[in-house]
Amino acid sequence: MMRILLFLATNLAIVLVASITLSLLGVESIMAQNGVDLDLGSLLVFCAVFGMAGSLVSLFISKWMAKRATRTQVISQPSSSQERWLMETVAELAQKAGIGMPEVGIFPSPQANAFATGWNRNSALVAVSEGLLKQMKPNEVRAVLAHEIGHVANGDMITLTLIQGVVNTFVMFFARIIGHTVDRAVFKTERGHGIAFYITTFIAEMILGILASTIVMWFSRWREFRADSAGANLAGRNDMIAALQRLQAQQGLPNDMPGEMTALAISSQKKTDLAALFSSHPPLEKRIQALRDAA
Repeated sequence: MMRILLFLATNLAIVLVASITLSLLGVESIMAQNGVDLDLGSLLVFCAVFGMAGSLVSLFISKWMAKRATRTQVISQPSSSQERWLMETVAELAQKAGIGMPEVGIFPSPQANAFATGWNRNSALVAVSEGLLKQMKPNEVRAVLAHEIGHVANGDMITLTLIQGVVNTFVMFFARIIGHTVDRAVFKTERGHGIAFYITTFIAEMILGILASTIVMWFSRWREFRADSAGANLAGRNDMIAALQRLQAQQGLPNDMPGEMTALAISSQKKTDLAALFSSHPPLEKRIQALRDAA
């Protein structure tokens, strides 16, 4: 129920922000004044506003959504030696990486996992699972935290948001051009748009969206290698490799990370060759090998 409410709230915010922005920009229609042709300039602005709005709204509320999706409890005052160590370790790594102190949290999950999110380098959230704290040695937990701090220091959340926004923009833009062309050439609609425009646009958005997602996922995989490298620099290469090997031993176990949070986590389930194109994470064995090759 909470995920449905979050989804509805996010989309309502996107529509509201996009509508206000389009109104301020004076974009009222994507059709030219003759009612026959597309106004490509207005169409591009329309798609850019909605494409970027979705990504930016998601970025700005990412911490709020992540806390609720994973039931993360933020540590305000450490209540145990483990929580105190966690806060001190994140503070040390953040200072070393040159970023502001992130919020630190723990979320209930038996699997070893962690994530970082936030709209800028100095206002982030770093969270680890209960399973990770139980199953990993302190030096391995520190390496995982360093990996997440690396994501924040590299500005990965912002960059991924911008890439997703640009991809969204062009998927919407070309889908509407395809829909308009089919509506005019095949169904002979003379003015405005008929039902064929909306059906074709919807189908084109689905197909183009799937193809374009491979670009976003390629960047997501690339940023994991960068975060591993940052983690190795902050916490030590051997400890970073040991932490990834610990995660590798869990690959056969079911992952209870919410789907919308998968790209933010430190690892995901192993995929087949085709599915790997749409995976947010490279195989752990490749990440381990990359660290060894860089030694």
